[in-house]
Amino acid sequence: MSFEKLNSFGKRREPFLFISDFKGQDVKVFELQNIVDEDIEFCIDKNYKYKRHNDSLEKSSIPFELYKEKFYKIQEHIKNGDTYLLNLTQPTNIKTNLSLKEIYNRANAHYKLRFKDKFVCFSPESFIQIKDDKINTYPMKGTINANIFNAKEKILSDKKEMAEHIMVVDLLRNDLSMVSKNVKVDDFRYIQKIDAGEIKLLQVSSHISGELEDDWHSKIGSILKTLLPAGSISGTPKRKTLEIIEDTEGYNRGFFTGIFGVYDGYSLDSGVMIRFIEKKDNEYIYKSGGGITCDSDVIAEYQELSDKIYLP
Repeated sequence: MSFEKLNSFGKRREPFLFISDFKGQDVKVFELQNIVDEDIEFCIDKNYKYKRHNDSLEKSSIPFELYKEKFYKIQEHIKNGDTYLLNLTQPTNIKTNLSLKEIYNRANAHYKLRFKDKFVCFSPESFIQIKDDKINTYPMKGTINANIFNAKEKILSDKKEMAEHIMVVDLLRNDLSMVSKNVKVDDFRYIQKIDAGEIKLLQVSSHISGELEDDWHSKIGSILKTLLPAGSISGTPKRKTLEIIEDTEGYNRGFFTGIFGVYDGYSLDSGVMIRFIEKKDNEYIYKSGGGITCDSDVIAEYQELSDKIYLP
């Protein structure tokens, strides 16, 4: 019902905040003028300034042997042609002296959200942006430690990373084609630097765009419903890959890898909820992961899952 509510708000040009879980089954909508609850905070700022914090963080990652079982189960599906790219994620128990509100206040990211005392995310990844009847998406796929010698050259020349990125771009081109016309890749595989606590990461992104009809405002909910779950954090082919994720990950993603965004009456900006900390029974759970293809290395993927666990 909430997607229909988004259509209704858009038709009236009523500004709103929306938050959706991974599957698009739990969608929360708030009129911007009515958000006075201190338990909901959000910020979208592409020009954010990074500030280094030296907060300690203890983490208890999934045992490597258990991760390896899940990894090779996915590899079997890939060999069988069931999936070509699957984003495998896992929960990690962490310990920190900071509250979710303190983490939010100190975080530096393009997309920040704290939803009550339930979760916080500080994400670098856009989902879709719509402005002037043009829809844009910027999939991120491919990560490397920036301190590695020739890191940029290595990530861009890595055949596995190239194949993975091409598959995501192809998937999102197809997704945008379902809601827009004249879809094209404006910028293919450019590098962004992300400060990840004690290390710096290089992230590979692309820019894809399409043209919308001028009545898109009244179809915002329908557009989002068609595009969910986000291709960059699910996989391809999407429907079968989602079944494998459900069978393999062994936990509920919930709002992790879902999306949130703001519509101001003229344009829409939204982000994918990665870099995500959830509070459950007074414990903190950090959810992270990465894309798996036939060329993936289990040790490298396990390390990537860990590298993405940090306080901003």
